Amino acid sequence: MAARRSTQAEDRPLRIAHLTTVDMSLALLLGTELAVDVENGHTVFGISAPGPYVQRVEDLGVQHVPLTALTRDWDPLSDLKATVELYRLIRRLQLDVLHTHNPKTGVIGRIVGRLAGVPVVVNTCHGLWAGPEDSLPKRVFVYALEGLAARFSHVELFQNAEDAKTMRRFLKRGRWRVVGNGVDLTRLRPDPAGRTAVRAELGIADGELLVGTVGRRVREKGLAEFAEAAHRLAGKATFIWVGPEDDTDTATHVPHQGDVRFIGERTDMPAIYAAMDVFVLASYREGFSRASMEAAACGVPMVLTDIRGCREIGDDGVHLLLVPARDGTSLATAVERLITDADLRGRLASAARARALEHFDQRVVAETSLATYAMLTQSIRKK
Repeated sequence: MAARRSTQAEDRPLRIAHLTTVDMSLALLLGTELAVDVENGHTVFGISAPGPYVQRVEDLGVQHVPLTALTRDWDPLSDLKATVELYRLIRRLQLDVLHTHNPKTGVIGRIVGRLAGVPVVVNTCHGLWAGPEDSLPKRVFVYALEGLAARFSHVELFQNAEDAKTMRRFLKRGRWRVVGNGVDLTRLRPDPAGRTAVRAELGIADGELLVGTVGRRVREKGLAEFAEAAHRLAGKATFIWVGPEDDTDTATHVPHQGDVRFIGERTDMPAIYAAMDVFVLASYREGFSRASMEAAACGVPMVLTDIRGCREIGDDGVHLLLVPARDGTSLATAVERLITDADLRGRLASAARARALEHFDQRVVAETSLATYAMLTQSIRKK
């Protein structure tokens, strides 16, 4: 095995790899962060299972490296194969920094990265995969596994403070921080022309109200509750679901699904958000809701579930309305409140947009990651 080269100085380019389970996460969740890394002159790799988003990743100037044995589901045999493949891949890439994301690749990547001799291993927690609503055995298992993996990283970055508080007892002192989350504010903004075009495409009349959500078509995104709200408010607004079906929940079917128009995945998201009069996220769990940040940046009034990852988007009654998760009746009531009160829609939309501009800039998050890499590489060089 070739000897590792020495860690580069702070002002010299680094070889950085971002590890996720699927290429969609690299393209959609980390696109701005990858672009900022490239803009700063670093050699950047995106490691994930290959898929339809590879070209979008490489268009950013990032080299995609396929991890062919990796699957989204936990499976002992395939996970062992993926672990061995990842170890060999990391050794071959001669990385300075490995930045892990997602639950599965976060656990495997932190451990393998250190064992493979990567000088700097950083993990971002995009949302713990167990919460207060889960059973005690599941919480114990998840927190223990995350705690073990955290011992292998140099720094843990958390997108929301509630996750950091949950994991604090497992973390190394001075080796973690809450960094928040963000979106591309240069692209996501109010779009009057886009609103007109999308509503015309969907056949939505000028005086007709449009309520929409964005996400994978799965139960945990609140499919049943969204459909129930659409049914209860039939004739008062049109309800659309924007996003792909998910192969992990292909059998999903809930009552009243016929009251929702499913329009599939789109790439013209600023125009899609602009077409909506109300944005809804009825999710059961979120790390830090990206779709909600995007809707806020586009100035759309929102109804979100009162869960970690959504509470960070804003305050109830100030920037948005919060409702209990898994409660279709409460969701319908809150949506009806917005569709019948244009002044409230306007106030929440303005407040949400202002908060997004102040707190949800993904370039700031990306620069924080780069500063973290620089701090760690300097520290290592001094030892």
